[in-house]
Amino acid sequence: MKAQDAQRMKGLEALERRLAEDLSFLELPPKEWVPATEYDGVQVFDTVVIGAGMCGLVATASLKMLGIHNVVCLDRSPQGQEGPWVTFARMETLRSPKQLPGPALGLPALTFRAWYVSQFGAQAWDALGKIPKSQWMDYLVWYRRVLQLPVRNLVTVTEMTPVSQDLIALDVWDAESGRQERLYARHVVLATGRDGLGGGYVPEFVERVRSKFWAHSADEIDFPALKGKRVAVVGAGASAMDNAATALEAGAGQVDMIIRRKELPRINKFTGIASQGVVQGFAGLSDAWKWKFLDYVLGAQTPPPRDSTLRVSQHQNSRFFLGTAVTGLRESGDHIVVETSGGDVDYDFAIFATGFRVDLDRRPELKHFAPYIQFWSDVFTPEKGMENGELATSPYLGPDFEFLEKLPGSCPSLHLVHCFNYPASLSHGKLSGDIPAVSDGGRRLARGIARNLFVADRETHFANLVAFETPELLGDEWTDSAAMIPAILKGAAE
Repeated sequence: MKAQDAQRMKGLEALERRLAEDLSFLELPPKEWVPATEYDGVQVFDTVVIGAGMCGLVATASLKMLGIHNVVCLDRSPQGQEGPWVTFARMETLRSPKQLPGPALGLPALTFRAWYVSQFGAQAWDALGKIPKSQWMDYLVWYRRVLQLPVRNLVTVTEMTPVSQDLIALDVWDAESGRQERLYARHVVLATGRDGLGGGYVPEFVERVRSKFWAHSADEIDFPALKGKRVAVVGAGASAMDNAATALEAGAGQVDMIIRRKELPRINKFTGIASQGVVQGFAGLSDAWKWKFLDYVLGAQTPPPRDSTLRVSQHQNSRFFLGTAVTGLRESGDHIVVETSGGDVDYDFAIFATGFRVDLDRRPELKHFAPYIQFWSDVFTPEKGMENGELATSPYLGPDFEFLEKLPGSCPSLHLVHCFNYPASLSHGKLSGDIPAVSDGGRRLARGIARNLFVADRETHFANLVAFETPELLGDEWTDSAAMIPAILKGAAE
C-alpha cells in the first residue's frame, strides 16, 4: 500500500472513531422497540425501502436512528452503482455547493466535508471547487458502510400486492441467487429517484423512430459509437449539456444543441430563496400556494451549470440553436431528419434531454396500487393560465409522504406506501430528490412511519406497560412513621 493511501485510511479510521463516539454520546441508534411480527410463518419487515441511492440510504438511516431496525433496503444495481452518479449522470461535478451537509442527519462527522478532510486535509478542502461525481459516490458507499445499513443489491421488486390493510407482499427477483422471493412489509418506501413513478419523457413522434437512432438522456448510450457522427441534443438543462459534452469528448463530429427558448435560463430561482423556512414551511402552504411556487419555478426553468455549458461551448464543433422547436423526427435511409421550426436538419443520432414524467403504466410493480392513487389533478384546479401538466400528474401525498386514495376505502393499504422520490416535490417541497434538504426529508418520513407503527401496535405497547415490573425503589429507602401520628397529635394537644 502506498504511503499516501495508508495516510488516507488512517485519517478515515480516525473519523469513524469520532463518528462512533458521537453516536454513543447521543445513544444512537436507539434500541429496537417495534414488536416482531410474522405472516404465514415468515418474518415481516417493519419497512422495505426500494432504492439504495442517496434518498434510499437516508430513509434507511433515518429509520435506524429512531430505533426501527427491522428494515431492508433493496436495489437492482450492483454495489457502488446505485443512483445516477456513475451511470447516467454525465456531469463532471455536482451542482450543489460542497459545504452542504446533505445526507448527514445532523451529525458533523457524517458530512462529506468531514469524510473529505479526514483523507485529503483542510488545504485540499479549501482548494476544492465542486465535488467530483465519482467522489460523491465513494462517499455514499462509505456512508452505507459506516452506518451499517441493511442493503441488498441486485434485487428487483417485480410486484407489490396488498395482503391486508396493514400488510404488503413484495415479490422480488434476486439476480445473484437467480430466484424469486416473497417479502412482507408493514411499510414500503419508494426511494426510486426522478423516474420513480414513470420514466424518461420523449415526444410521441420520437417513439415511432427506431431506437438505434435516438436515446433519452438517462438511457445507457454508447458514446464511443458516436465518434465522427452528427448528433442532435434536444433540451437546455443540465442533463442536455452533460450529454452533449460527453458526446463531444467521445469524438462526435458535430453536436448541435436544439433549444426551444430564445435564451438559456440564467437564474436558479428556488436556490435563491433556499432556507429552513422553505424546507420546513413548504408543506404547510395551501394547495394554491404550493402550485403557485412550483409553477413559477418550472416556468422559469433551472439553468444548466456554467461549468457544464462551458464544457460544451469550448468545442468548435458544437452549436447552439436557440429559439428552435423540434416538431418531428423521421428516418431517412441510414440517418434521421430532425424537423424543427427553423427547417429540417440531418443527423446520425439524437439525444432527448426532455425530462421525466409520471406514468404508472411503466411501473409494473405498482399495478395493484396505481388505480387508487390520488393525484393533484384529482383534487386541485389551478387558476386560468397556470395549468401545468407536470404538476397535475404529481401524486397528492399525505404528511408522511404516503399515497392517498382517490376514493376513501378503495385501497386501505395504500397509506403504507410512501413516495420518497422526486414526484413528491409538489406536496412536500424538494426534500426527496436533491442534496440540500434530504436529511430533513428522511427524518420527516421516518418520524411518520415510527408514529404509525406505534399506533398500530398500541395494544402490545400497553400490555408491555402493564407487565413492566422492574422496581426503582426496593422498600429499604425509608421508615414508615404513620403509627406515630396519634402520639404526635396527643403531644401537640398537651
